[in-house]
Amino acid sequence: MSEAPPTPPTPQPHPVDENLATTLPQHSAARTRISGVWVGVIVAALVLVLLLVFILENTKSVRISYFSAHGTMPLGVALLVATVGGVLLTGVVASLRIWQLRHRLKNPDQTAGVGRATRHHGTPKAV
Repeated sequence: MSEAPPTPPTPQPHPVDENLATTLPQHSAARTRISGVWVGVIVAALVLVLLLVFILENTKSVRISYFSAHGTMPLGVALLVATVGGVLLTGVVASLRIWQLRHRLKNPDQTAGVGRATRHHGTPKAV
């Protein structure tokens, strides 16, 4: 009477619904204007901290001359002023270019020949 002990039944896997992923609601956060503003604020704060460190590390006084104006200021401040001036100048030029392109889009008939060299010397000759 040597009978083997009964083996427990193996559990059957539950059938998986292949459409389960599509039937569950997706909760992905959409990108909004406010989230973009927060990213900008964080980046601006990091840049300001880096600028502050730059200015505090470059405190050696340098002599500045611009046309007839002369003076001394810390090197970090002088470089920061030069950078801000360059950024402002670039911004003005870029704004003028954007204005020019928008103006051309609004008035395409008025600006059709602007910027192109025209060679109209009388009537065209037949070749």
